[in-house]
Amino acid sequence: MITFSNLSGSFSAAAKDAAVEVLTAQGCTVEVSDLYAMKFKATATAEDITGEPKNAEHFRYAEETKLAWEEGKLSADITEEQRKVTEADLIIFQFPMYWFSLPAILKGWFDRVLTLGFAYSHDKRYSHGIFKDKKTVLSFTTGSHESMFSATGINGDMNVTLWPLQNGILHYCGFQVLAPQIFWAPSHVASQARSTMLEEWRKRLPGLLGEEPLTFTPMDCFDVEKGFQLKPEVHEKNATKEFGLTVGIHLGKRLPPNNQMKCGV
Repeated sequence: MITFSNLSGSFSAAAKDAAVEVLTAQGCTVEVSDLYAMKFKATATAEDITGEPKNAEHFRYAEETKLAWEEGKLSADITEEQRKVTEADLIIFQFPMYWFSLPAILKGWFDRVLTLGFAYSHDKRYSHGIFKDKKTVLSFTTGSHESMFSATGINGDMNVTLWPLQNGILHYCGFQVLAPQIFWAPSHVASQARSTMLEEWRKRLPGLLGEEPLTFTPMDCFDVEKGFQLKPEVHEKNATKEFGLTVGIHLGKRLPPNNQMKCGV
């Protein structure tokens, strides 16, 4: 499955087309959700539920959509996207990075499609998540060069920028998150450089399903009774190490290099 949020004729569109072509030629069944073409609604509202909500006076989106999901009363556009997620082994999110994050229409897809109950619950999240058997990857363009997204660059470390997206959304729902495919500033480089970017993506695609995911700290390392704090023995084990566990769970140490950009770190 490829969730695509950009206009036709863009570099992102070319990256999406490359993925469809390569994966289809490999024998994969590929479904594309072109959010702009679909005019996908970005805002999470009571309209996402068919019929009357359980508590219209004090409407709580997460709880109401959980009940609607259980009763088959979510709106048709959400239900269709949830079907695609359920059937997918791999989901590629193709988009241009907007303001260090996602375009509003794609953020709306996450807000509306990954409902409580369907995508996560109190007991099923992170390494125990519902989608732990599925892989996903962020494939996106930037408006700035790679040097600007470094630990010494003006935009800051891209690993830090990616943490809320890859840990807070994807890993939270249990996905095995593959290293992102980043197309650095395609609008500011020569056409040959853009062609090279696409060729590298084409070379990566055939082996995507076999790639090792990024590293996140398992839920078993946290003490539920103490507010999901890291267990003392995990602290002790990592006390003498130079780097923290991950970008987010860093133990006050130096951030592990490329923790959100390359597998095995």
